[in-house]
Amino acid sequence: MASVVITGASRGIGFELARLFADEGHKVLGLSRNDTPIKALGHSNITAFPFDLSKPSDFVKLEAFLNENWGQVDILINNAGRLVNKPFMETSMTEFEEVYKVNVFGVARITQALLPKMPKEAHVVTISSMGGVQGSVKFPGLSAYSSSKGAVVTLTELWAEEFKETGPAFNVLALGAVQTEMLQEAFPGYQAPISAMEMAAYIKNFALTGHQYYNGKLLQVSNTTP
Repeated sequence: MASVVITGASRGIGFELARLFADEGHKVLGLSRNDTPIKALGHSNITAFPFDLSKPSDFVKLEAFLNENWGQVDILINNAGRLVNKPFMETSMTEFEEVYKVNVFGVARITQALLPKMPKEAHVVTISSMGGVQGSVKFPGLSAYSSSKGAVVTLTELWAEEFKETGPAFNVLALGAVQTEMLQEAFPGYQAPISAMEMAAYIKNFALTGHQYYNGKLLQVSNTTP
């Protein structure tokens, strides 16, 4: 059974992922700023505590927990995301920075923190968006969010190259429309054809097996626009 760290575990895909992995007997650390929903599950295979990707002090807490309780991390799912939906000219640089602090710098920081604990056969899966894929349809108001999601695609390719001899594997999934709270923030009123649970089931299976077939790859997991 795998030891799995999931960020953004308080709602949507991250919440469903934590539950799916735990139900299969895997050991899950669900990280999010609000740990109440994940703790409310009362699942014996899930540990959770408040964690903010933009706070250096929380990484000290994370490292202490892993050193005391887990020998290694087999899967890291970089799922946490921050979204601002505003016309570019109305988006402040502070708002731009807040998005990048979570979606780019936070992803880099937690990956850097966990890599020493990950064996060669481990897998880092980063959740991106179709909006971050070059050549895809773009939407107004998502300059900060979609550009940050493009950044982690390139980061994944770079990590796969840098660690190709020692592992782990790194892959990135660019998701299309999934019925989550974040989708409603980006596209109010839009009904996605895929639920958070359905997408979580796909991501879980990919996290467990995808590193056998892919490394440094972007997979577009989308059947709709947006």
